[in-house]
Amino acid sequence: MSSEAPRRGRSGRGRSTPAADTPDTAQDQPGSATTDSPESRARDVVYRLLAVRARSEAELRQALLRKDIEEDVVDATLRKFVDAGLVDDAEFAESWVHQRHQYQGLGRKALRFELRRKGVDDTVVTEALSGMDEDAESERARELVRRKLRTLSFVDDHVKRRRLLGMLARKGYGEGLSFRVVREEVEREQCGEDDL
Repeated sequence: MSSEAPRRGRSGRGRSTPAADTPDTAQDQPGSATTDSPESRARDVVYRLLAVRARSEAELRQALLRKDIEEDVVDATLRKFVDAGLVDDAEFAESWVHQRHQYQGLGRKALRFELRRKGVDDTVVTEALSGMDEDAESERARELVRRKLRTLSFVDDHVKRRRLLGMLARKGYGEGLSFRVVREEVEREQCGEDDL
């Protein structure tokens, strides 16, 4: 066998092209990562992230900077997305509050913490949280307590209250609301047992 034998893939089958005769390497391909402009790389990253879920402007900025995209390119790219209405922190915050409160049962404190961690401005966070109905928050806390009470039927009242208060605190509910809801629901449960 000569030294100029054709190179083949792992299986030994396929195209038999000598290595020296392959002109199209990844660097020469149009559209490859090495020939893409930083602007198109930044745009692609933002589109990919937004395809998964809505994101705050700060989250997108951090993701782009982690990809070693220059700050001026990041600023220009994000400005275009904001101007087009594809990135809107106020809309993101309102949606986040609704989804996380409805499906995760989170209270105001936890939601405020999460939005701040995502880089949303405090005034935008406050505005999004002001749209939360206090009665709905109280009712959601009651639902969580009732569900948890079913698992605590053979636990001492003191331990039961402590666990319920801890659960609501971890979910971000305020102390006043938590104490009131736990007290009322534990009393309601005790009255229900007395009727049996």
